[in-house]
Amino acid sequence: MRIALLGGTGDIGEGLALRFGRDTDHEVLVGSRDPESARDAVAGYEETLEAHGAEATVKGFVNEMVTDRADVAVLAVPPYHVGDTIESVADALDENTILVTPAVAMKRDDGGMQFHPPSAGSTTELVAQRAPDGVPVVGAYHNLPAARLADLEADIDYDTPVVGTDRDAVRTVVDLTNEIEGLRALEAGPLSNAAAIESLTALTITLTMYNDARDLGVKWQE
Repeated sequence: MRIALLGGTGDIGEGLALRFGRDTDHEVLVGSRDPESARDAVAGYEETLEAHGAEATVKGFVNEMVTDRADVAVLAVPPYHVGDTIESVADALDENTILVTPAVAMKRDDGGMQFHPPSAGSTTELVAQRAPDGVPVVGAYHNLPAARLADLEADIDYDTPVVGTDRDAVRTVVDLTNEIEGLRALEAGPLSNAAAIESLTALTITLTMYNDARDLGVKWQE
């Protein structure tokens, strides 16, 4: 399977590239608006992976090119860039490409970090509105601490809820995510549940601020 990380030179893109590269056999494609930035990021990721004994296939191209080659495309960009990014790669998206979004719209006030959803209700639902017809959209990875993901010396033990209307697409993302050591993906229903999940990210950051903690995440136990 080919996994494209659009905006894969950023924090969450780096973390996912390294974890998928180390823990799975899938081809990882790092995208950027600037092909040189993509190539530079890949060189760094390959160096990190080699230092950890991983023989991963990681390549870097512009966003449009990695999308065209992808089975799963992750919008690893801030929420204010999802619309522009989708528009730039729209011609490369079709019903055979699963579009995954981890973006969460938030703002900070005196109390901490607050969930600040768009009029669509959530960033995930906004992505579904902006994506071309027929493209399956899945929300995942919202609550994962990017810095810890990118630190391959650090063990992780997190759950990540996965939402989507297309059940087959959700199952694909769940299965793919569960290949990463220390991650457990949990099906969380349709896209209409995305707001509740995205709000957990703001809460987690607020807890981090008030408790002088690092890399807080979510883990559900029976």
